[in-house]
Amino acid sequence: MNISKREQRVLHALAQGGAIHFERTPNGKIRAVQCFTREGYVLLDCTLDVFTRLKKRRFIHSKNGRPYRATRLGVTCVRAQLDNR
Repeated sequence: MNISKREQRVLHALAQGGAIHFERTPNGKIRAVQCFTREGYVLLDCTLDVFTRLKKRRFIHSKNGRPYRATRLGVTCVRAQLDNR
């Protein structure tokens, strides 16, 4: 599957235990997202465009209004990185 570098970075952070926190508008649409790594740092590569592309491909999901996490499909699609081996 073709995944851009930014999508790859975000999926890698999520596969290691990170989460995407979001803000909604009063009508329920997501207006802002922030990706946090498991150490608590903010990943700047996670924009609203990257978020919608990952969500559309079903690489991330949210349960009961909680932050978005990587799905099993998202974890299998992420390429191996040096700190994952």
